Order: sequence, then structure tokens, then C-alpha cells
Amino acid sequence: MTSTRTDRVTVDDGDFAAHLWMPDAGTGPGLVLLQEIFGVGVFVRGVAEKLAALGYVVAAPDLFWRFAPNFEATHDEAGLADAFEKLQQLDVPLAIGDSIRTLEHVAELDEVQGRPGVIGYCLGGTLAWGVAGQDDPAVCVSYYGSGIPDMLDLVEKVSCPTLFHFGDIDHYLPMEGVAALIEAISGRAGFTINIEHAGHAFENFDAPLFYDAAAAEASWAKTVAFLGTHLPTAPAATAP
Repeated sequence: MTSTRTDRVTVDDGDFAAHLWMPDAGTGPGLVLLQEIFGVGVFVRGVAEKLAALGYVVAAPDLFWRFAPNFEATHDEAGLADAFEKLQQLDVPLAIGDSIRTLEHVAELDEVQGRPGVIGYCLGGTLAWGVAGQDDPAVCVSYYGSGIPDMLDLVEKVSCPTLFHFGDIDHYLPMEGVAALIEAISGRAGFTINIEHAGHAFENFDAPLFYDAAAAEASWAKTVAFLGTHLPTAPAATAP
């Protein structure tokens, strides 16, 4: 079973929990996993376990710590309303700063090899893009970050390989926003966009309001391949 622990990460106005998952090898490349509006719940923990099984050291910070520490929403209409209420309390620049500080914390761990990357879902997909634009993660994987179309000025500042996942019937992120991103990255190396025929949060297996099994399987395979190319867990084999 994957070993876990919780570290404390210090910032100017306090400290917060970063939940860690370790691969069986005990060491590996690092990934900062950024939460949805539902918190560091069943889905985020499930993703962390899958990434640790691939060989990554994974850290998921509690980004609602200033106003709702350890928050986890249920995946029904009431839980969705609760999660959106919490989102309104979030200071996005501070959350990006917390995410960057978590990245630095992970980079300093003895168990981590090389520069860590960042991966995020929903809210976390937007924040991951913010981290890539303001810091230097090894890679960025962003799932359906609805704030990205309002942050296209970061395109010129992002230097790491970046994979975006979107759904073409996402009511929270219309395709016009995705089209604007496609135009903004046109001609620039290092950016990959995957579009699934699905709505928002299609990978969240714990959210029956959103989950799409086919889209989740397809996008996850692309993420694993992307990470295997740009942040491999073992050295590539060399020809004799």
C-alpha cells in the first residue's frame, strides 16, 4: 500500500497541510496535485494514489486552509453549492502562491528527484496554469481550468511542457475560451491540448453529476504518456 504522511508548509501568514503519497520505491519525481473546488477529497486522493503507483512523490495542499481547513464537499447539488460558496472566499493569487510554496517544499524533499511538476483539476487546473506562469515546474497538466481563458497573458511566461484537457460540452468553460487559448499558443512549442467529448470535471469518478468514464480513461492515458515523456519515473532505456 502507498505510504502517506502530512507535512506543514509555511507561508507569510501561517502554515497549511500538504498531504503526501510516496511511491513503493521511496523516491521519485515530484508532482504537486491541486484540488478541485470539492477539496482534497476522495477523487484527489484517488488521483494521488494512481500517480504514486506510477512512481511519483505526490503532494496535495489544502488550498482552502485560511477559511475552511480540511474541507471536503459531497458530490450532490448541496455539496456543489457549498463548494461554490467556498470558492467565492478564495483569494486566487494567494492560492497560486501557496501552490508555488508547495512546489518548493516538494523540491526540497530528500525523496524527490529533480524539479517537481504540477497537475490540477477544475480550480486546480487554473491554479496549475498560474504556477506554470509564475514559477518553473518541470511540467504542467491542467484539467478543465475555467479561469485559463482569463489568464492568456501567461502564455509568454510558461516555459515548461504543458498539457491541457478540456471537454467540448463544458458549461463552465465554453469552447470560445478554449479557442482563444488555441490561438494564443499557436506556433509555440511545448503546449498540447486534448479535447474530450464530455462536460466539466469528467474525470471525477466520485462525482456522478459530472463523471464520464470514456473521457476519463482516454484523458488519463494521455496524461500518463505525457508525464512519461516529460517527467519520467525511471531513466529511459538506451540502445546497446
